[in-house]
Amino acid sequence: MESAQLLRVARGEEPADLVLRGGAVINVFSGEIEQTDIALAGGKIAGLGPGYAAVQEVDLAGALVAPGFIDAHVHIESSMCTTPQFARAVLPRGTTTVITDPHEIANVHGLEGIRYMLHAARHTPLSVWVNVPSCVPATAMETSGAVLPAEDLLTLLDDPGVLGLAEMMNYPGVVFGDPDVLAKIAGFRGHPLDGHAPALSGQQLNAYIAAGIGSDHECTTVEEAAEKLARGLYILIREATNAHNLETLLPLVTPRNSRRICFCTDDRQPADLLDQGGIDYMVQTAIRRGVDPVTAIQMATLNTTEWFGLHDRGAVAPGRRADLVVFDSFHDLQVRRVYIAGRLAAR
Repeated sequence: MESAQLLRVARGEEPADLVLRGGAVINVFSGEIEQTDIALAGGKIAGLGPGYAAVQEVDLAGALVAPGFIDAHVHIESSMCTTPQFARAVLPRGTTTVITDPHEIANVHGLEGIRYMLHAARHTPLSVWVNVPSCVPATAMETSGAVLPAEDLLTLLDDPGVLGLAEMMNYPGVVFGDPDVLAKIAGFRGHPLDGHAPALSGQQLNAYIAAGIGSDHECTTVEEAAEKLARGLYILIREATNAHNLETLLPLVTPRNSRRICFCTDDRQPADLLDQGGIDYMVQTAIRRGVDPVTAIQMATLNTTEWFGLHDRGAVAPGRRADLVVFDSFHDLQVRRVYIAGRLAAR
């Protein structure tokens, strides 16, 4: 019935729940900005264009409308907040989806800690997807509260909040075929396999990618990122509290390669989240450093959905989830409104 209603609204036969009138829609597919209306129904975008009736209307008066921003890799625990409190910090700045790796809590509480994060993710308007920590503990030299071999991690695959396998920090184990590492990769085959391979290059990089790893957020130089991108990895540019790679890596971005580059915050502490922001800060900084504004928006939205297979969001287009960010200018990116699944979540 929901699909049938969405189609009736899309055809103009039934009023939309909400129509956002007169917005400047950032089209991440065409690279253009289109002055148009957006009709929302049942939490999704029914259509764009004039002539849609609605139960409720909002006049955007020419404001820019982008898909909700997506953080491609974050450890929520590093914010020293619970998931609902973290959402309160990032939602008003336009981040509507995050892919989190709860390895900090897993290092202490193991599977129980991961399940707690999965449970907490269901109690916030922020869309939180969990990548299962691949390296608990991070190294054999660490004293941790848990050890999670492949068979334990695979018990989490049936949870609807699990997206894939989080950053494979044990890159020597991947390259040289450690049995438990390869068992984890095999168990999550068909799901996104996130990488973590600082300074890995040449034949060892080839082996790491050949194992099935699809991304990396540890690049610190343009040369490193360019090699990894050319070998097929998505590059997640990081701007954390303890690792500032954004401005260093922005020269990597070109019209030819930008669709394989995403934004992530990794580890960002409360003062930075509140004073600077998160993905919104990265978009704004990229634009100020000369990246085309629509390209910067793509890097914060569509690119990330394509890497993680989240094809229900990441664009202002018919059938997509109505996660939207409304702001007045690319110059300062002051967010005016944030919609989550068609509902006003922040203003």
